[in-house]
Order: sequence, then structure tokens, then C-alpha cells
Amino acid sequence: MIKQVIVVPHHPNWSRQFAQEGQILREELANNLVRLHHGGSTAIPGIHAKPIIDILAEVADLDRVDAQIPRLTTRGYEAMGEYGIPGRRYFRKHNAVGVRTHHLHVFSTGSAEVLRHLAFRDYMIAHPEAAQAYSQLKQRLAVAYPDDIEAYMDGKDSFIKAMEQKSLEWIQLNTSDESI
Repeated sequence: MIKQVIVVPHHPNWSRQFAQEGQILREELANNLVRLHHGGSTAIPGIHAKPIIDILAEVADLDRVDAQIPRLTTRGYEAMGEYGIPGRRYFRKHNAVGVRTHHLHVFSTGSAEVLRHLAFRDYMIAHPEAAQAYSQLKQRLAVAYPDDIEAYMDGKDSFIKAMEQKSLEWIQLNTSDESI
């Protein structure tokens, strides 16, 4: 099946969709859930994004998530295992007509992956010029590769890696202890 690459302008409803799905996840992950974060491009105001809500969940015990898979499945989530990132549990959700609506990335609290994802998001929010460059790149790639999600993802890779490095340096500077 060919997955069409579609990016759309930022929609203010995305934060509400995150909040609504968060209520479901709080119920299903119960007392294992430590924190939920709205991640990915839909969390960055003013930029184009694939209209898929990325949710980053921090949990106390990653192994317990495996036992919670049946509960998440009843809520429409498809378990994908680590899906290329060690220490992650990845899920995706589709609507009734098969269009993907959500990605759920679950990590143990304190994971370096949580910091990496949140630093990128926060850097983009704090640096609108970088966010707009990312938005423009995604728009160009969606036009160039409308039926090739792999080429679209590959086209973003070097930009994302460069911004991740900047964002991790930026977050360290902005959270360092300034006392002498």
C-alpha cells in the first residue's frame, strides 16, 4: 500500500486532539503513566505538518506497557514494538476509514529519547525561523515525493539531525545551573 505524503498548515484543533487522546491514555496506562507530552510537528505552532498527532508518554515501567497492549488495542492502537528505537514502545492509531491519526511513543521516564524529542520541539517553538525552515522543507518534500514516504523522511533526515544537535546544546544552556 502506498502511503500518500500530505502536509497541511498548522491547525489549532491539534492541541485539543492531543488533550482528548491524553484522557484515553491516562485511563489505559493508569498508574504506570508519569507524564504525557504533545510532540512532533503538530505541537509546533505555525508550521506545516502531516495531520497525525504525536504523543510522547513517559512511564514508570516500560515492561508494564507490554502487559497494557490489549487495553491500548481496544482503543484502536496497533502495537509496533520498538520500531527502530531501542527502549521505546511505538503504537499507531487509524480512524474508521484507515487514515492514521495518532502516533504514540512510550519511553521510561528519564530516557535520553524523551529529552531528544522534547528538546527538538521546544527549540522549534523558541526559534520560529528554524521552525519555518523545517516547514518549508517538509512542503517541498511532500510535493517532490507525494507517494514515497521513505524519500520524504530521508529528505528531512539531515535537517532533523542538525536541529537535534542544536536543540540539545540549546536545552543544556537553558537548563544549566547558573550558580557559582
